Amino acid sequence: MTVVLSPLLAADKTAELPEKEKFHIYLLIGQSNMAGRGKVDPASNKAHPRVLKLDKAGNWVPATDPLHFDKPKIAGVGPGSGFGPVIADAYPEVTIGLIPAAVGGTPLSRWVKGGDLYERAVKLAKENQKKGVIKGAIWHQGEGDSSNPKLYNSYQKRLSGMIADLRTDLGEPDMPFVMGELGEFFTRPGAPTVNQALHGIAKEVPATAVASSKGLPAKSDQVHFNAESEREFGKRYAAQMLKLQKQAAEK
Repeated sequence: MTVVLSPLLAADKTAELPEKEKFHIYLLIGQSNMAGRGKVDPASNKAHPRVLKLDKAGNWVPATDPLHFDKPKIAGVGPGSGFGPVIADAYPEVTIGLIPAAVGGTPLSRWVKGGDLYERAVKLAKENQKKGVIKGAIWHQGEGDSSNPKLYNSYQKRLSGMIADLRTDLGEPDMPFVMGELGEFFTRPGAPTVNQALHGIAKEVPATAVASSKGLPAKSDQVHFNAESEREFGKRYAAQMLKLQKQAAEK
């Protein structure tokens, strides 16, 4: 069974799901640059026919922007918007499901095991493992930990622990995990240390990788990526995810 979405299908209409093995689910976690703050263009806001998102009510619907609903008045285009279609095109026989669990303005402490956002993300993932297969997670966070030396100097250790816990709790010990660099424009003192931590994890923790933010411009606030940057960033996340999946398949 495949998902067939009519062009007339409303963006909020629950989609028909394929069989479990052909429904590949990805977790989108982190803070505002994962949730997305890029401006949505209504004229081009159309979903890929095989990319769905989990909405606030827990229904699978076409993945139009914004994918997230953490802060409805400002939620916009995020990396998931570029990520989903690339993954779907790489696997034409499956449907892609995105679980948008990122929340703006949140520190890593809320994302480690025991933190409210970690537990919420695990709950959403487990509930939907009945319908599909968790194939990976994409992560963008660190802005909120880049002002306090205690936080950014311990970032690598804490995020490594979270990745291990997440894989254990989902029963997916080899789940690919792709992390995105903080923007080049982001100038808080700990930003370089956070980015170094991401690359350190990619060298030490199996099945992890880093998506580069090189050359991606910000909105005027110099904190958030703009819509074009977010879509390109999502494609970079997807390239790293596909690379990890290819490496796993060749083992």
